[in-house]
Amino acid sequence: MPLSVYVKVVGFRDFERHALNTLFDLSAQGAVNYCLWTPDAPVAPHLALVDIESYEAGLELVSPSFDASLKMICVGDDPPADAWRNFKRPLHWPDVVQAMDELFATQEAVEPELDFVDTEIPAILPPGVKSALVIFPVREDRMYLRARLALAGVVVVGEAQNAAQALDQARRTHYTLVLVGQELPDMDSWELIRQLIALEPAIGSVVLATRDKAWHVRDRAEHAGCRGVIDYPFKPSELIQLLQKV
Repeated sequence: MPLSVYVKVVGFRDFERHALNTLFDLSAQGAVNYCLWTPDAPVAPHLALVDIESYEAGLELVSPSFDASLKMICVGDDPPADAWRNFKRPLHWPDVVQAMDELFATQEAVEPELDFVDTEIPAILPPGVKSALVIFPVREDRMYLRARLALAGVVVVGEAQNAAQALDQARRTHYTLVLVGQELPDMDSWELIRQLIALEPAIGSVVLATRDKAWHVRDRAEHAGCRGVIDYPFKPSELIQLLQKV
C-alpha cells in the first residue's frame, strides 16, 4: 500500500493547480500517494506547498492558525527563511515532486488516499506552457499518456473519452498537442482529426495512435494534416521520440 501524504496547497494559478493535480493523480501509482489537504481531511497536513507570490500566501503565513513547524516548499522569489526548499518560475513540476519524495519516499503509510477531480484548464495559458489533450476511450491509456507527458514536462493535460468531449475541450482551450486514438465510440477518428485540424487557432500538433501498421494509414494521416502516427499499444521509446519532435 503506498504512503499517503496530505499536502496543503496555498495560492497558485489555475493552470498550475491543474498540473499539480495531474501529478498527484499519477502519484497514486507509485510508492507515495500525494493528496490535496482540505479542512475536512482525516489528518493534519504533512507538508505545505506555498506560492509565496500569491495573496493567499501573505494571509496564510501571518495567520495564528498556521503551523510554523510544518515543512514548507515555496515557489517564487523571496521565500521565508524557514522554507525547506524553494523553486522559481517557470516551474518544472516533476522537480517539485522529486523534492517531496526526498521527505516522504522512505516513510511508512499513514492514511488512505484521497480522490481528485481535475480543475478545468484555462482557455489561455501563459507563453511557454505546453498543454496536451489525450483522446482515448480507455482510462488506463489516458493515465499512461499523462504519466509519459508529465515526465516530458507536459503536465497541463486534458482528457476525453470520446469525440464529443474532445471537440468541446479543443474549442475552449488551445492545446500544443492532441493525441487521438483510432477506436472512438461516437465518431470516425478521421472525421475527428479533420475537425480538430480545422479549428482556429490551429492546434500545434495532432498525432494519431493506431493498431494498423499499414503504410496507407500513415500516408492518409500525413495528408490529413497529422504531425505523426504512433503504434498502439504504445512503445515508450516511440513516445519519447514523438514528444521530442513536438
